[in-house]
Amino acid sequence: MPQKTLAGSFELKGISLHSGKQVSMAFGPAPAGTGIVFIVDAPDGLHRLCPRPDAVGATELATTISDGTQSVSTIEHVLAGLRGMDVDNAAIRVEGGEVPILDGSAKLVVQGLLGCGSVAQDAPRSASRVARPFSHAEGAKRIDAEPFDGFRVDYTIRFDHPAIGTQRFCIDVEPGAFAGEIACARTFGFLKDVEYLRSHGLARGGSLESVVVVGDEGVVNPGGLRYPDEFVRHKILDFIGDMAMLGRPLLGSFRVECSGHAFNNAFLRRLAAEPGALEAVSLG
Repeated sequence: MPQKTLAGSFELKGISLHSGKQVSMAFGPAPAGTGIVFIVDAPDGLHRLCPRPDAVGATELATTISDGTQSVSTIEHVLAGLRGMDVDNAAIRVEGGEVPILDGSAKLVVQGLLGCGSVAQDAPRSASRVARPFSHAEGAKRIDAEPFDGFRVDYTIRFDHPAIGTQRFCIDVEPGAFAGEIACARTFGFLKDVEYLRSHGLARGGSLESVVVVGDEGVVNPGGLRYPDEFVRHKILDFIGDMAMLGRPLLGSFRVECSGHAFNNAFLRRLAAEPGALEAVSLG
């Protein structure tokens, strides 16, 4: 199976979730072996930020990568869209230090990818596969990984709110299933937390256009939910994006309970550092 990159280019503009500023990102092809790279044009030149577990500089409500000088925030939905649609190599030029939140999901990223298409490259595709059972746990949070020739996510969330409660969803991630079942699931938050977040410089760009807001009586958004279990599906979207921080495709079966960006990253760092936990495989 050859590596894939974009057959063309496309651009997405909008408001950033945390700073509330107008930002943009332009997607384009990249040579085989490049992986996913975010490009930032700074006064001292171009910075190329590549996903890897130890490049994560912040995980409060979103995932941020940094090279020590420049950073790009809220990239998990972009990475999930690229990984979910099996794109190996892409260059994303970011203006504004944060990618646009768009509608709070990976829907527009997937639409852009489908619109420009992909091309096979003259290089074989490889991945890292979970080689043996591996677990990471802390309180109610837990991720259990097992060997599997695919990317399966079985996710459970538990929220003490009648609009959410306990939800579970399991999916084998491949382009068709990802586009139909996961990509459109939006990020969510609680109305009671909005003032706190904004007082701390967060979620300034959040609105009912980009976030599912849950109030005391239920979902505030006029259109309601896209799926009855949209909350757990979005958590799977985040997990796919956070696992893409490995920098190459990851194969395995993952059972996840009550995780978040910080816990996902801690798990991935341990998994990548543990001798014999991962093995290189060719996707022939």
